[in-house]
Amino acid sequence: MDFQIFGLVMFFLACVEHSLASCVVDRFTVKQDFDPQRYAGKWYALQKKDPEGLFLQDNISAEYTIGDDGAMVASSRGRVTLFGFWVVCADMAAQYSVPDPNTPGKMFMNYQGLASYLSSGGDNYWVIDTDYDNYAITYACRTMREDGSCEDGYALVFSRNPRGLPPAIQRVVRQKQEEICMAGQFQPVLQSGAC
Repeated sequence: MDFQIFGLVMFFLACVEHSLASCVVDRFTVKQDFDPQRYAGKWYALQKKDPEGLFLQDNISAEYTIGDDGAMVASSRGRVTLFGFWVVCADMAAQYSVPDPNTPGKMFMNYQGLASYLSSGGDNYWVIDTDYDNYAITYACRTMREDGSCEDGYALVFSRNPRGLPPAIQRVVRQKQEEICMAGQFQPVLQSGAC
């Protein structure tokens, strides 16, 4: 009997250790051989996991283009609530750089709000997965804990179609959300055409 309890405790500890180890941000995989040319174009956010602070709330879309120098840039739009009552459509712009050419899916994004009340800054921008034609999952961790897991991060599930994703792709998306330790943390993004 004591051996069974000991075995159960050891199994539980192994599961906890595995779950903590798998949530180390640097171990997350990104889209292999990411191709910015295929990624370019219009995307609509269908789900999101917000970071701390102000973030676009709904009707989020992003248009990615490739410049003459080969660098990716984006213009984004979405609604945001300011001062707790003022709902406006906000425009953002971003430029992307690739710190390590061996992992082009791991980019750094410099972004600017195109109005004075919006923030500017820089975040990691990782394309976790995409099939280029239907869906993309992006991820950023703003603050990491000492154990390497993310304390403040955000992610978006994009679609080329604002009406949603087919069930087979939804299953892939759920699996990827688990892999980045954000299963159950996403909320739907309204796409009403308000912006």
